[in-house]
Amino acid sequence: MAVQINPSILSADFARLADEAKAVAGADWLHVDVMDNHFVPNLTLGVPVVESLARATDTPLDCHLMIEQPDRWAPQYVEAGAGSVTFHVEAAAAPVRLAREIRAKGARASMALRPATPIEPYEDLLPELDMLLIMTVEPGFGGQAFLDIMLPKIRRTRELITKHGLELWLQIDGGVSESTIERCAEAGADVFVAGSAVYSAEDPAEAVRALRAKAQAATASASWACAH
Repeated sequence: MAVQINPSILSADFARLADEAKAVAGADWLHVDVMDNHFVPNLTLGVPVVESLARATDTPLDCHLMIEQPDRWAPQYVEAGAGSVTFHVEAAAAPVRLAREIRAKGARASMALRPATPIEPYEDLLPELDMLLIMTVEPGFGGQAFLDIMLPKIRRTRELITKHGLELWLQIDGGVSESTIERCAEAGADVFVAGSAVYSAEDPAEAVRALRAKAQAATASASWACAH
């Protein structure tokens, strides 16, 4: 299972987004946090910025919609150029229909769970998704400390993915750093969103390489990966 590192532009300089995207050219995806000041208590950016960013970088965009009414708005982010669109199950009226619409428009469909939202009620939805995002902080702000209590949830989710034989990416977002990424990889995550750990570093590209190396080493010895 390939490790993927997705730097979050929430921690980048919004006045220099094109340059900040180039600074992490070795990343797998660029993670774009869309917040509406309703689903979460913060306001970031929307469709016009995603359109501009998609034109400015060759790195595919991974849009994480922390917004109300994702059923209405998510398809517009695919049209804006996002290669992957994540909606929150807590906000979606019809998650299966929405995932199918995102896929039909040509993007990868992803569903996110807040820390207090269990994975088990959504086991039957997993085949409809390309990725599942487990938040390892409360969504809304960057720079928060990693919640260790999410590790069992990551493990349980990985077990469900294995149980059903799915090619489903398992992403984590929140507090990912060189000191936490190995625990997450060992638990079963394979896609890692990192904001402060990348963009607060002196060399963001080197930070991406260091995170990838630590996650790859942990994955290589993880029991879930050895079973594949």
